[in-house]
Amino acid sequence: MNADSKEMANPLLGPGLADSPDRRPSASIGGSISGLPLEGVRVLAVEQFGAGPFGTMVLADLGAEVIKIEDPATDGDVARTVPPYRLPNNDSLYYQSFNRNKRSIGLNLRDADGRRIFHDLVKVSEAVFNNLRGDLPRKLGLDYEALKAVNPRIVCCSLSGFGTTGPRAAEPGYDYLMQGYAGIMSITGEPDSPPARCGVPIIDFTGGYVSMLGLMIGLHAAQRTGVGRDVDVGLLDCGVAVLSYLANFHLNEGYEPAKIADSAHATLVPSQCFSSKDGYLIVMCFKEKFWERLCTLIGRLDLPADPRFKQFPDRLANREILIPILRDVFRARTTEEWLGILRGHVPCAPVNTVAEALRDPQVLSREMVVEVPHPARGTLREVGNPIKVSGPEIAHQPGPALGQDTDAVLGQYLDIGPERLADLRARGVIA
Repeated sequence: MNADSKEMANPLLGPGLADSPDRRPSASIGGSISGLPLEGVRVLAVEQFGAGPFGTMVLADLGAEVIKIEDPATDGDVARTVPPYRLPNNDSLYYQSFNRNKRSIGLNLRDADGRRIFHDLVKVSEAVFNNLRGDLPRKLGLDYEALKAVNPRIVCCSLSGFGTTGPRAAEPGYDYLMQGYAGIMSITGEPDSPPARCGVPIIDFTGGYVSMLGLMIGLHAAQRTGVGRDVDVGLLDCGVAVLSYLANFHLNEGYEPAKIADSAHATLVPSQCFSSKDGYLIVMCFKEKFWERLCTLIGRLDLPADPRFKQFPDRLANREILIPILRDVFRARTTEEWLGILRGHVPCAPVNTVAEALRDPQVLSREMVVEVPHPARGTLREVGNPIKVSGPEIAHQPGPALGQDTDAVLGQYLDIGPERLADLRARGVIA
């Protein structure tokens, strides 16, 4: 930002805080205010691997200044070393998938000076996020009880496998484990197959979104009351939450969810995957009108007239009779032929490969594939942010190198000069 630029107060900073010299809205990496919706929100992120960095990247894309705190002694975020696509200089495509538009400082939080520096940064920040094991934030002094004494307005958000309470709080937690714990694997796949995990770490990504929602709720409360909040999100909690109506069916009626052939919906028939002449398609009749339309379009007007298939309860009770009839129908044409017949009349979709999905005109029109400059690769193509907000276009920057912004951040916000930085670096406090 130019010295004579007039800064706009961000409501999340609260009354008067935007005018304080150490609470000014952050400049973008390019040095000018971008006008993005979360500008002026500074988040200290003690994070690594996937779930947490995925969540904070959503905020960074929307203008928040996410300062990634990395341990110099362990070469930073372990995601930097994840195979198979390693990049030069302690980098990987996996790491880049979760860390664009952030800043990085190398800071040893086990060192007394490192903790003092962290606390000084907390004083000029709005939120602290971590995705450490549930018992570690308190041990490292990153929990809300410790940090609210440093900054009463601070919002602390923790994302861990099991949350910060309960008998498993001290255990590590990963998406695969949580899919097993939450019962999701038991209802995924074909009836005669072993338990199957979702093909993407869906609980990690759900946890990332949920924790950022919690963090924003905390920021809103802090802006309204002047007092920060403690936000505690567990991956297992997220896994159980997405069971939703299936869990409620069990809790209230004793229903036992199970794997259903062809990835079918548990209760609404027909709503499932069908084989076509050359592949697969999904057909969903979530309303009676769609069932009637489907029967018209496939030339089977006899089906809705049959009392066994007339309404949802009838079709559910007679699923094993109806589905083989429909399977024979759909095998007669290609997927594209069926989509041409059904699209716009009955909810339907192809079963795309990942490559096909990333070439889909709708996906591309929504900027869900973005280009990010990268020092070693020239340009990386990455998945975009699904949250579309009116305003300036996002100018993406690559995930930072370990400690790339240490000197700039500590100089900008804490006024630490070159000699002090050199001393801290020599003692392994910073990188």
